Amino acid sequence: MNAARDFSGRNSPARAPAAGSAQAARVFEESRRQKREIITPEGVPISVEIADYGERLTAFAIDFAIWTLLTLAIYLPIFALIGAMRGNLVAIAIALFLGFLVRNLYFIYFELAWQGATPGKRVVGLRVIDRRGGPLTASAVIARNLTREIEMFIPLGILLEGGRSSGGAIDWSQLSLGVWLLFFAALPAINRGRMRGGDLIAGTMVIALPHLALSSDLVERAMQFAFTAPQLQAYGAFELQVLEELLRRPHNAETVRVLDEVCDKICRKIGWSEPVSRRDVTTFLRDFYTAERAYLEREQLFGKTKPDKYTQPAGTA
Repeated sequence: MNAARDFSGRNSPARAPAAGSAQAARVFEESRRQKREIITPEGVPISVEIADYGERLTAFAIDFAIWTLLTLAIYLPIFALIGAMRGNLVAIAIALFLGFLVRNLYFIYFELAWQGATPGKRVVGLRVIDRRGGPLTASAVIARNLTREIEMFIPLGILLEGGRSSGGAIDWSQLSLGVWLLFFAALPAINRGRMRGGDLIAGTMVIALPHLALSSDLVERAMQFAFTAPQLQAYGAFELQVLEELLRRPHNAETVRVLDEVCDKICRKIGWSEPVSRRDVTTFLRDFYTAERAYLEREQLFGKTKPDKYTQPAGTA
């Protein structure tokens, strides 16, 4: 049994809550937000909160408004120029092509530059991640956003053209497109991970970022180990929260084993050359937590945020 699956919810071994209270707490928590466990490349299981359907709609509405304004800002001068030349068909073709570029490059650019977040997602507090716990790749971002064209924009554009059948008969092609749109609109609400078609194809999912601040009771004032700034750039706030949860676990043989593995992986990641004895593992991890937390908070004062280890440190290529 992998004890790393148990690090959420057992912070006080000396005073465990009653079974009924714990079960009720879990029920209320699950009713607020659906959770899913993913395994990081380091083999540490973490629990993420899946974005609600309403949150995703709100984020998309914000992004829709932004890229619509951007598209109009580009359309107006082009329409004025081509209209003066009486080239209506050319104007429509250019407008459609520019609309395709703007809406797709908008989502692709921001999700690559902002580590899975568009302006709308950032406002709501959402983020696109890889379902397997790895880094969010450019191919996955491109795939999930180009799929949106097939899911929504192309069928919607055909429907808006208003192809009607003669004699008032049912236009089955239009009806099929309507069913197509309704299916993909409802897809996030009927699958366990609230994933739309693009997420299923690209291997991604949209999660809600945690709003809990990092606790200060784990911070040690007297530190035995010292770390350099390049070593502290290796991780971000997300990994720091995972380390905090591990340090809060009840002290037993399984916890010691997991902390030893995490310590080894951190040492390899940051290039720590000095050996860390088994009796100093917890001290090393607490000192690293203290230094990493102070570093991230100091960077945040200057507007430099590092959500996780995959985010490129500010000022580097």
